[in-house]
Amino acid sequence: MTDKLDGRVALVSGSGRGIGREIALKLASEGARLVINDLDADPANETAEAIRAAGGEAVVCAGSVTEDGFAERFIKTGVDSFGGLDIIVNNAGYTWDSVVQKMTDEQWQAIIDVHMTAPFRILRAAQPIISAKAKEEAAAGQEVFRKVVNISSIAGTGGNAGQINYSAAKAGILGVTKTMAKEWGRYKVNVNAVAFGPIRTRLTEGSADGDSTIKVEEKEIKVGV
Repeated sequence: MTDKLDGRVALVSGSGRGIGREIALKLASEGARLVINDLDADPANETAEAIRAAGGEAVVCAGSVTEDGFAERFIKTGVDSFGGLDIIVNNAGYTWDSVVQKMTDEQWQAIIDVHMTAPFRILRAAQPIISAKAKEEAAAGQEVFRKVVNISSIAGTGGNAGQINYSAAKAGILGVTKTMAKEWGRYKVNVNAVAFGPIRTRLTEGSADGDSTIKVEEKEIKVGV
């Protein structure tokens, strides 16, 4: 472990598995204290235990990022557990693909909600905490920088056949990022987006017969690239 982020409080949504887990482990290795989230409690607890086993600090805030009240609970967990809020990584999400003529309203809305509405709600819930801290630090002559990283995708920058919902949401999060950078610059918050290409996770690594699925809130979602 290093002390690059010593004492900083980081919230990473969807950090029980895949990309989110690796982000959380990396932040913890640099000294950050983590709030781990996953739709399912078991993988969230496993990530938290891995951080603790390596000498770090982590707590769990399990549940769907799309639930009413989740954003406030997520932020409160960080503040109540560690006394602050320094880093937010909006990572949670999944894919539910279909070509446009076969995509249902439910598919469209579910993906928009998890990839764009949920990050918006988390950032909205964080604003009073960040604003108050920034004003307090400015009054004391302190310069403290905070970070937001929104996870986008090359599907959002270039589109992808069969993913109109996902592509729209990931393009939308770029607009969210640019707007928040302008709104929160005065608070010394750096807001950025990272647009990944294909990365091997349970969402992309399908079975040989092409029938891999994951369960999301009682729905069986086909996955694999």
